[in-house]
This record gives sequence, C-alpha cells and structure tokens, in this order.
Amino acid sequence: MRKFDSNVQVLKYKVLREVARHYWEGEEIFSVFNEIANEIVKKGQPSTSCCIYKDRAKVAERIRIALGGNRKNPNIIEVIDLVCDECPESGHVVTDLCRGCLAHACEASCRLNAISFGKDNKAIIDKSKCVECGQCAKACPYSAINNFIRPCVRSCKADAIHMAETGEAEIDYEKCVSCGACVTQCPFGATVDKSYITNLIDMIKGSEGNTKYKVNAIIAPAFVSQFDYATIGQVIQGLRELGFEGIYEAAQGADLVAYYEAKELEEKGFLTTSCCPAFVEYIEKNFPDLVPNISHNLSPMGTIGKIIKDEDPTCKNIFIGPCTAKKAEFQLEKVKDYIDCVITFEELQALFDSKDIDIENLESTPIDDATPFGRGFAKSGGVAAAVVEVLIEQGSDFVPDTVAVEGLDKCKPVLMRASRGMLKNNLIEGMACANGCIGGAGCLSHTDKHKVVIDQHAREATHKEITKVVEGFSK
Repeated sequence: MRKFDSNVQVLKYKVLREVARHYWEGEEIFSVFNEIANEIVKKGQPSTSCCIYKDRAKVAERIRIALGGNRKNPNIIEVIDLVCDECPESGHVVTDLCRGCLAHACEASCRLNAISFGKDNKAIIDKSKCVECGQCAKACPYSAINNFIRPCVRSCKADAIHMAETGEAEIDYEKCVSCGACVTQCPFGATVDKSYITNLIDMIKGSEGNTKYKVNAIIAPAFVSQFDYATIGQVIQGLRELGFEGIYEAAQGADLVAYYEAKELEEKGFLTTSCCPAFVEYIEKNFPDLVPNISHNLSPMGTIGKIIKDEDPTCKNIFIGPCTAKKAEFQLEKVKDYIDCVITFEELQALFDSKDIDIENLESTPIDDATPFGRGFAKSGGVAAAVVEVLIEQGSDFVPDTVAVEGLDKCKPVLMRASRGMLKNNLIEGMACANGCIGGAGCLSHTDKHKVVIDQHAREATHKEITKVVEGFSK
C-alpha cells in the first residue's frame, strides 16, 4: 500500500500520475487540462476552497508545474499564487487566551504604544505601529500573544522566503538552495518542485525500446526505505517495466566519491563534502571563503553518471532519488553532460501507477553493486564514515576528525566556526535535510525508522571494501 505523509502529497501524486498517464498515450496535455482537473476534483466532493471550481483551478496550476513550471524561472521551487492564499498574516497576534486582565503587562512592555484595549478589555495590536519585537508576548502572564510564522518561512533555513505585498509567499532566488523544505511544510501545497517527468517519458519513448539508445536509471540508496509495500528487487523490476535498460546503484558512485574525497582530504587538510547539492550551494551563497574547501569531486550521481557515459555516450542517464536540489544540480555545467534528467521517488511512484505497474506483484530482480559504506550515504554521517573507512583501508597516517551535520540550521554554526578558523574538525559532512537523504523533500514518507531499513540494506552488500570496488572500475 502506498504511504504518504500528507494529503498534500496525495494530491501532488494524483496530478503527476494523470499527467504521465495522458502523456504516455501521446495526448497534448494542454488540451486535456480540464479533463485532468475534473478527474481529480470530482463534482460533489468536499471543497478546500470556496467551490470545486477554484479547486480545479488550483489543480490546473499544479499541472503546469508538472509540465516543468515557468520555463523563464530557472529555480526548481515555485510558488503557486492561487494556492498561497490561506495563511493569516505573519506576526504577533492576540489569541482567545487573553483574559482582559487588570495588569496590562503587554501594554506596559510596548514602547511604541502599539497595544490598546477594546470594549471587552482585551488587547489589540496596531500593526501599523508594531515592529514585531515580541516584548508583549514575553510580558503576558497568560501567554496569550503568539508570534505566528508561516510554515514556509519557518521551514526555510536559507532565509529565502518572505511575504509579498499581496500576501503570497515569494522566494528570493539569490538565497534559495532548492532543498525543498518549504515543499514538505506548506500545508496547502503552495510551494512545489517543478517536474521533468514528461522529459523522461519522451526519452523512454524516443529510445524505441532501448534500440536507438539506452535509458539508464541511477537510483539513490534511500530508495530502499520508500517502497515498503514491495521488495527492493520488485522496485528494480518495476524500473525495467517502465522502460529502463540499465539499473545502477548511485551507491557505487558514493564509494568512488568516498575514495576520492579521502585523497583530497589528505591533500588539503580540511574539506567539506560535495554530495548534497543544497549544502554545496548554501556554502557558495553564504560562505564564499570556504568554497575552495568544497570537495572538487562530483556527487555520487555525477560520478557514476560520468562512468556510464564514458562507456556509452549515446545513453540517457536518469537519476531517481529523494532530492529536489538534484533537479538543479543536473543542469550545472559540470554535471549536465552526465545526467539527462532527475525525478524524485514521488514522481517514480506516479510513473509506476500511470502505467498500472503493480510492483508488489512483479518478480524480484536483485541488485548488489556497492559496499555498505556507499549505501550508508543515504543517512547523516554516512559520507564521513565512508571517507574514514577509505583512510583505514589505505593505511593512511592522516587522522580524520569529522563532523556530520543535518539541516541547514545546524550546518550554519559549524560553517561559521570553520570560516573563522575556530573549527577543530577537518571534514564537514553537510546535509540540507534532517536525517540526511532519507529526509529529502521528494520522499514518499519521512520517519526515523527509515534509518533501520538503510542499515539493513547496507549489511546485505556483498562488496565490503571501498578500495576493491574502486579498483574494479579502473580495470
């Protein structure tokens, strides 16, 4: 049974599924906008808006995002203005807990005279005077004044979201790192990652059954935690049913990255990892002095993609993972020659169902290409552990002192100390998402239990040494 964290995800999945279903059939999506919207929002269903017609209009906007969104906007995350109209104004508000007390401590604390009292003696905040200092909230003995922060703003640790004059959320693309935190936290689904599923479908159909060129899937190690209603082997077979020829573990690329980053760490003496594109971009935008210390290696996605392309330049490599930022990474100059498209696990589930592929009823196709360490990249601390393992395998005299941080809010103080020369560690493993890749915005579900599944999959690897895997590629 498919599992999603929220109804927002379910709606997103339905839109992606129906867009893909029609696109497989060769239909012009713009000609069936209304048909898809009417199928998803049926007449007589409860409405989340003023009427089902506005619900359908919102679905139409989601269809636009599923078709790639605003092509003039290079950012991966977009705001659907029509959907972003439900949140109250941010800032300090007086709640029903206000008792109309005699003390008026809130009034006494406000130096700008922004607080007055109505006929019921309850506090009123004059927003034209209020500067959101929060002193009134601190002073109230009943905690009746709350500082309301919109979920998207609260979730964005890159400080890239603010409110427009008209009330909708706006993304500052100079700060945004495409991590997708706002995508998972908006309760209305107003912030959405644009999709490239139609591009992928075009590639699969254009290959004519992999006769003109091969279409390969590079699947992130976090996938083993996502499709828990089927076996790992059934997911792999499902990819073949979709039309993929080669299926590769991105964990192979992770083994290679760990090997090369260990060498680079020895040479530089201080390094930040390159696996998480949102983390890398966060450094580039906020800590330019640390840019020379970012690992010069491609991410696991780019690394394994390059190896595949070196052997077969005509093939198409599709990365499938939990990460919205990967959709930005594959378009970078240094990566675009090796990866042709990126989709998330959410989109993969929609693709399976668009072709009525019940993966839980398929035969199981094994996959066993990487070490436990490469597979461990899916969770926080996995990259650092792999780099240390390489140094041990190589008998290096270099003494690693690693720190693994997850979530940009936790990455920031570590990076600040590093930029000031105050950090004792010599390797920073940074992940933009909580728990690492298993907490990515493109996951079907998010739970700490996924760590157990990742660890189990890692233990099942028959390749035990990173060095031997790397040597195998060089032969």
